[in-house]
Amino acid sequence: MTKINTSLHSSRRKSRKAHFQAPSSVRRVIMSAPLSKELREKHNVRSIPIRKDDEITIVRGTNKGRTGKVISVYRLKYVIHVERVVREKSNGQPVPLGIHPSKVQIVKLKGDKDRDSLLERISKGRAAKAERSKA
Repeated sequence: MTKINTSLHSSRRKSRKAHFQAPSSVRRVIMSAPLSKELREKHNVRSIPIRKDDEITIVRGTNKGRTGKVISVYRLKYVIHVERVVREKSNGQPVPLGIHPSKVQIVKLKGDKDRDSLLERISKGRAAKAERSKA
């Protein structure tokens, strides 16, 4: 069987190196989060790169079910920080817990013109593909 995508490497060592040495622009795409059922129906998009001020629900881990707003996207560590999801240090100081974006679900998008155009572009492409498959 031949490789499907020749720009990606199938070697475990090289794939890991590419992942951990990825530039910030690539990390943004890796740090995508799935949309809620309502948003998925509305925008015809399954997941989107997460950003600050999105409202999310945690769907995995000990904080499962908690909702909140994204306060920071820490691309270097591949985690996001959510308001009120903190841990107490031994001296009592609160520290935000890092959560991977794949373990959350976006329930409300922070919209701006770039993001709206991205959603529009993706849904338009999906609609065109569905049209072609019908014909």
